[in-house]
This record gives sequence, C-alpha cells and structure tokens, in this order.
Amino acid sequence: MAPKTRKRKAKEPEAKAVNSEDLKANGSADTQPKRSRVYGRNADAVSQALRRTVTNVVVVINPETPRRNSFEVSLVKEDGRTVELWSGIKKGPPRKLKFPEPQKVADMLKSSLV
Repeated sequence: MAPKTRKRKAKEPEAKAVNSEDLKANGSADTQPKRSRVYGRNADAVSQALRRTVTNVVVVINPETPRRNSFEVSLVKEDGRTVELWSGIKKGPPRKLKFPEPQKVADMLKSSLV
C-alpha cells in the first residue's frame, strides 16, 4: 500500500484591483462571477429591445435585490400597479429557458400598454 502523503492546498486566486479608470471605460469591472454576467447580459438585451419598441420607456434593472437565480420582467404603470410581463422562475432546465427572447418581451410590453 502506498504511503499517504499530505495533499497540497489549492492556491486562492488573487483579488483583482479595480481601477476607477477601468470602470469609466468599460462601464463595469470584470470582477463579477460568470452567472452574474449572464443575467446582466440578458437584462441588457431585454432593456435594449424595450427601448427600441417604446422610445420614452424608462428601464430600471434591479431596483431591489433580486431573487437568487431568477429573471423577471415587470412593468410598473403610472398609477403604481405592477404587471409581470415575464418570469423564468418556474422554467428550465435547460438554463436557456430561464431567459426570455427580447423581442417577445417587447411584444408583451406593447400589448400591456394598449
């Protein structure tokens, strides 16, 4: 039987220093984990589709802390009521079902504004 040897500890990744100039140039630093970037990328795609559909719409991404592993699109009307346009909480796997097609959300926005 081979002698038991002590296992090496995995090296911890070094924290990346964030420069304020990088933040201004890129809009954000690349310090977020991968899953946050996926949600952010999809949120940007949906917000761009909404802005193309309705020119005077105000899009706010995550006004409150979002639910973990969820992607939802809601419309807040002028009288304060909230209408859920799309929710991916009960969708998936696969993971791609948890995110809407941006054009479908834009069509839902049009129909709810009428």
